[in-house]
Amino acid sequence: MLRMDYARRQKQFQQTLVNEELNGFAVTHPANLRYLCGYTGSNGLLLFLAGRGIFFTDGRYTEQAHAEIKGARVVIARGPLLPAAAKVIGKLRSAAIGFEADLTTVATATQMKELVHRRIEWKPISGLIMRQRLIKDADELKLIREAVRLGAKVYQQAAKFIRPGTREVEVAGKLEFAARQAGADGMSFETIVAAGKRGALPHGRASAQPIPRCGFVVVDSGVILRGYCSDMTRTMHVGQAGRVELGWYEAVLEAQLVGIRAVRPGVTAAQVDHATRSVLRKLKLDRYFTHSTGHGVGLEIHEPPRLGKNQMERLAPGMVVTIEPGIYIPGRGGIRIEDMVVVTESGCEVLTPVTKELVEVASS
Repeated sequence: MLRMDYARRQKQFQQTLVNEELNGFAVTHPANLRYLCGYTGSNGLLLFLAGRGIFFTDGRYTEQAHAEIKGARVVIARGPLLPAAAKVIGKLRSAAIGFEADLTTVATATQMKELVHRRIEWKPISGLIMRQRLIKDADELKLIREAVRLGAKVYQQAAKFIRPGTREVEVAGKLEFAARQAGADGMSFETIVAAGKRGALPHGRASAQPIPRCGFVVVDSGVILRGYCSDMTRTMHVGQAGRVELGWYEAVLEAQLVGIRAVRPGVTAAQVDHATRSVLRKLKLDRYFTHSTGHGVGLEIHEPPRLGKNQMERLAPGMVVTIEPGIYIPGRGGIRIEDMVVVTESGCEVLTPVTKELVEVASS
């Protein structure tokens, strides 16, 4: 059983607060709470103050908090958590306290100011913890690898049910049931199964439509295992693919492979996106590529960095991203191929262990 090094994470974050000239920080976002102290409940507030951590939750989570929380004193509040934390902060004569600006509502930010005296300054800061989460440590990478393997396994089980007449939701159901049976916490997102013309919908979640006798079937799925997400997409073809369809598939595959080869330390996210897009542009298919090349994955299914146009984040060892170019042709269908990769010291390692050769399913 892996034991996350929460002490190291908290020490690193405390140093960040010093660098930002903050006396404290209030954390409420579930993924950030799990990352910093191990909490998996739905109601919590972690307050860093004067070099120590105080975790607030309500009575529903008393046992869970005492069992899970690492590196912080647990306080069970009798009412809302923010007033309980503000009461502790209010004892200070003056302080600058940061909070997750990008994850806090205007109403909550207003309440925060009303709960403390005027010498307490709330400082809205975005992405402070996410900057730390960008680089996955060895324990995180181990869990991500396990999640990717499980996601691949259940996809391969469900793919056996792709045949003409089977409804998209049935394929999704087989996949999701297999994931739960195998021990997954849940799904990373609502499973996408888009067959035939519906494949032209990049986020075509599984519908009651039966799989047609001929055409592409896009399956995009992922599992959550011990908090960490996986994400993969494969495209199959029911019936024998024609010359045009084979050309489309080879184009997307080439773009995906070129994108993977572009991933290495120091390159920008935009450069990776440009690499995949250039392949499709040469083949006059870029107008059908309507989303970015990829995104980060970890405790959340969509994390920085985003691999897209004008994204200047530089890749670094330990980042985990998807490479997922696709084309979506109205009235004809779509193709997407997606792997998760981890940035290494010299390039990247592909984590997804599923073939990318086009699989053709018998039409009868």
